[in-house]
Amino acid sequence: MTTSVITGDIIKSRGQTNPNIWISTLKKSLSYISSDKSYWNIYRGDSFQIEVKDWYQSFLFAVYIKACIKSIRGLDVRLSIGIGNKTYEGNTVSESNGEAFIFSGETIEALKKDKQNLRIKTNHFELDKELNLYFKLALIAMNNWTVNTAEVVKLSIAYPKALQSELGKMIGINQNAVSTRQKRAYLEEIMEVNLMFINKISNYYL
Repeated sequence: MTTSVITGDIIKSRGQTNPNIWISTLKKSLSYISSDKSYWNIYRGDSFQIEVKDWYQSFLFAVYIKACIKSIRGLDVRLSIGIGNKTYEGNTVSESNGEAFIFSGETIEALKKDKQNLRIKTNHFELDKELNLYFKLALIAMNNWTVNTAEVVKLSIAYPKALQSELGKMIGINQNAVSTRQKRAYLEEIMEVNLMFINKISNYYL
Protein backbone atom coordinates (compact mmCIF):
# COMPACT_ATOMS: atom_id res chain seq x y z
CA MET A 1 0.00 0.00 0.00
CA THR A 2 1.47 3.33 -1.11
CA THR A 3 1.19 6.34 1.17
CA SER A 4 2.96 9.61 1.89
CA VAL A 5 4.34 11.05 5.10
CA ILE A 6 5.24 14.64 5.89
CA THR A 7 7.75 15.16 8.70
CA GLY A 8 8.52 18.65 9.90
CA ASP A 9 10.04 20.82 12.56
CA ILE A 10 9.42 24.43 13.46
CA ILE A 11 12.32 26.79 12.81
CA LYS A 12 13.12 29.35 15.55
CA SER A 13 10.35 27.99 17.80
CA ARG A 14 12.45 28.49 20.92
CA GLY A 15 12.61 32.21 20.27
CA GLN A 16 8.85 32.50 20.77
CA THR A 17 7.73 33.79 24.16
CA ASN A 18 4.33 32.08 23.85
CA PRO A 19 4.65 28.61 22.27
CA ASN A 20 0.91 28.01 22.67
CA ILE A 21 0.28 30.29 19.69
CA TRP A 22 2.22 28.22 17.19
CA ILE A 23 1.31 24.86 18.76
CA SER A 24 -2.37 25.77 18.40
CA THR A 25 -1.80 26.85 14.78
CA LEU A 26 0.12 23.65 14.01
CA LYS A 27 -2.62 21.47 15.53
CA LYS A 28 -5.26 23.28 13.46
CA SER A 29 -3.26 22.82 10.25
CA LEU A 30 -2.73 19.10 10.90
CA SER A 31 -6.40 18.67 11.83
CA TYR A 32 -7.38 20.32 8.54
CA ILE A 33 -5.30 17.72 6.66
CA SER A 34 -6.59 14.81 8.75
CA SER A 35 -9.42 14.97 11.29
CA ASP A 36 -8.27 11.56 12.56
CA LYS A 37 -5.59 12.34 15.17
CA SER A 38 -4.10 8.85 14.88
CA TYR A 39 -2.57 9.98 11.55
CA TRP A 40 -0.53 12.81 13.04
CA ASN A 41 1.69 13.42 16.02
CA ILE A 42 3.56 16.36 17.56
CA TYR A 43 6.69 15.32 19.44
CA ARG A 44 9.85 16.80 21.02
CA GLY A 45 7.88 20.02 21.36
CA ASP A 46 8.49 21.42 17.90
CA SER A 47 8.57 18.39 15.57
CA PHE A 48 5.65 16.62 13.94
CA GLN A 49 4.68 13.90 11.49
CA ILE A 50 1.51 13.31 9.50
CA GLU A 51 0.51 10.53 7.13
CA VAL A 52 -1.25 11.77 3.98
CA LYS A 53 -2.91 8.75 2.40
CA ASP A 54 -3.72 10.70 -0.76
CA TRP A 55 -0.08 11.21 -1.77
CA TYR A 56 -1.11 13.42 -4.70
CA GLN A 57 -1.97 16.05 -2.08
CA SER A 58 1.31 15.84 -0.16
CA PHE A 59 3.01 18.83 -1.80
CA LEU A 60 -0.08 21.05 -1.51
CA PHE A 61 -0.47 20.11 2.15
CA ALA A 62 3.20 20.86 2.76
CA VAL A 63 2.63 24.32 1.26
CA TYR A 64 -0.44 24.71 3.48
CA ILE A 65 1.50 23.83 6.65
CA LYS A 66 4.23 26.29 5.67
CA ALA A 67 1.67 29.05 5.08
CA CYS A 68 0.05 28.38 8.48
CA ILE A 69 3.37 28.56 10.34
CA LYS A 70 4.69 31.58 8.41
CA SER A 71 1.49 33.44 9.28
CA ILE A 72 3.10 33.72 12.74
CA ARG A 73 5.79 36.38 12.81
CA GLY A 74 9.35 35.08 13.10
CA LEU A 75 8.58 31.42 12.42
CA ASP A 76 9.18 29.04 9.53
CA VAL A 77 9.05 25.28 9.09
CA ARG A 78 11.28 22.57 7.65
CA LEU A 79 9.36 19.85 5.76
CA SER A 80 10.23 16.50 4.21
CA ILE A 81 7.87 14.42 2.10
CA GLY A 82 8.32 10.67 1.84
CA ILE A 83 6.34 8.58 -0.64
CA GLY A 84 6.51 4.79 -0.63
CA ASN A 85 4.91 1.68 0.75
CA LYS A 86 3.39 1.19 4.19
CA THR A 87 4.27 -2.19 5.67
CA TYR A 88 2.74 -1.80 9.12
CA GLU A 89 -0.35 0.06 10.32
CA GLY A 90 0.06 1.07 13.96
CA ASN A 91 -2.46 2.64 16.30
CA THR A 92 -0.70 5.97 15.78
CA VAL A 93 1.45 7.44 13.02
CA SER A 94 4.56 7.02 15.17
CA GLU A 95 3.92 3.27 15.38
CA SER A 96 3.35 2.76 11.64
CA ASN A 97 6.23 1.79 9.37
CA GLY A 98 7.34 1.41 5.77
CA GLU A 99 9.33 3.22 3.07
CA ALA A 100 7.30 6.45 3.27
CA PHE A 101 8.00 6.80 7.01
CA ILE A 102 11.70 5.96 6.67
CA PHE A 103 12.20 8.27 3.66
CA SER A 104 10.49 11.19 5.39
CA GLY A 105 12.38 10.72 8.67
CA GLU A 106 15.79 10.39 7.00
CA THR A 107 15.19 13.41 4.79
CA ILE A 108 14.27 15.77 7.62
CA GLU A 109 17.66 15.05 9.21
CA ALA A 110 19.43 15.79 5.91
CA LEU A 111 17.52 19.07 5.55
CA LYS A 112 18.83 20.29 8.90
CA LYS A 113 22.40 19.79 7.72
CA ASP A 114 21.77 21.36 4.30
CA LYS A 115 19.72 24.27 5.70
CA GLN A 116 16.94 23.67 3.19
CA ASN A 117 13.25 23.81 4.03
CA LEU A 118 11.51 21.35 1.69
CA ARG A 119 12.52 18.10 0.03
CA ILE A 120 10.96 14.86 -1.20
CA LYS A 121 12.30 11.32 -1.22
CA THR A 122 10.79 8.35 -3.04
CA ASN A 123 12.39 5.15 -4.33
CA HIS A 124 12.77 6.80 -7.76
CA PHE A 125 16.00 8.79 -7.92
CA GLU A 126 15.26 10.66 -11.17
CA LEU A 127 11.81 11.68 -9.91
CA ASP A 128 13.32 13.02 -6.68
CA LYS A 129 16.01 14.91 -8.56
CA GLU A 130 13.48 16.68 -10.79
CA LEU A 131 10.89 17.44 -8.10
CA ASN A 132 13.49 18.75 -5.67
CA LEU A 133 14.73 21.19 -8.29
CA TYR A 134 11.18 22.55 -8.63
CA PHE A 135 10.88 22.69 -4.85
CA LYS A 136 14.11 24.72 -4.59
CA LEU A 137 12.71 27.23 -7.05
CA ALA A 138 9.35 27.37 -5.26
CA LEU A 139 11.16 28.00 -1.97
CA ILE A 140 12.62 31.22 -3.37
CA ALA A 141 9.08 32.56 -3.14
CA MET A 142 7.81 30.64 -0.11
CA ASN A 143 10.75 31.40 2.17
CA ASN A 144 10.09 35.10 1.61
CA TRP A 145 6.39 35.10 2.43
CA THR A 146 5.42 37.77 4.92
CA VAL A 147 2.86 37.14 7.64
CA ASN A 148 0.19 38.78 5.45
CA THR A 149 0.98 36.86 2.26
CA ALA A 150 1.22 33.57 4.17
CA GLU A 151 -2.20 34.18 5.68
CA VAL A 152 -3.74 34.69 2.24
CA VAL A 153 -2.03 31.55 0.89
CA LYS A 154 -3.39 29.57 3.85
CA LEU A 155 -6.96 30.74 3.18
CA SER A 156 -6.63 30.28 -0.59
CA ILE A 157 -5.72 26.60 -0.10
CA ALA A 158 -8.29 26.00 2.64
CA TYR A 159 -11.09 27.60 0.60
CA PRO A 160 -10.15 26.87 -3.05
CA LYS A 161 -13.58 27.83 -4.42
CA ALA A 162 -13.86 31.11 -2.52
CA LEU A 163 -13.75 34.38 -4.44
CA GLN A 164 -11.03 36.89 -3.60
CA SER A 165 -13.68 39.15 -2.10
CA GLU A 166 -14.84 36.30 0.16
CA LEU A 167 -11.29 35.58 1.28
CA GLY A 168 -10.86 39.27 2.01
CA LYS A 169 -13.92 39.37 4.25
CA MET A 170 -12.43 36.59 6.39
CA ILE A 171 -9.45 38.77 7.32
CA GLY A 172 -10.88 42.26 6.87
CA ILE A 173 -9.22 43.37 3.63
CA ASN A 174 -10.62 44.15 0.18
CA GLN A 175 -10.47 42.06 -2.99
CA ASN A 176 -7.60 44.09 -4.47
CA ALA A 177 -5.46 43.50 -1.38
CA VAL A 178 -6.11 39.74 -1.62
CA SER A 179 -5.11 39.78 -5.29
CA THR A 180 -1.93 41.74 -4.51
CA ARG A 181 -0.93 39.38 -1.72
CA GLN A 182 -1.57 36.30 -3.88
CA LYS A 183 0.69 37.76 -6.57
CA ARG A 184 3.40 38.63 -4.03
CA ALA A 185 3.21 35.05 -2.75
CA TYR A 186 3.56 33.71 -6.33
CA LEU A 187 0.51 31.59 -5.52
CA GLU A 188 -0.43 30.98 -9.15
CA GLU A 189 3.06 29.69 -9.93
CA ILE A 190 3.11 27.49 -6.82
CA MET A 191 -0.23 25.97 -7.85
CA GLU A 192 1.32 25.25 -11.25
CA VAL A 193 4.15 23.43 -9.46
CA ASN A 194 1.47 21.44 -7.62
CA LEU A 195 -0.17 20.38 -10.89
CA MET A 196 3.22 19.38 -12.26
CA PHE A 197 3.91 17.44 -9.05
CA ILE A 198 0.65 15.50 -9.41
CA ASN A 199 1.41 14.75 -13.06
CA LYS A 200 4.95 13.52 -12.32
CA ILE A 201 3.87 11.43 -9.35
CA SER A 202 1.08 9.78 -11.35
CA ASN A 203 3.67 8.43 -13.80
CA TYR A 204 5.24 6.43 -10.98
CA TYR A 205 2.39 5.69 -8.57
CA LEU A 206 -1.12 4.67 -9.57
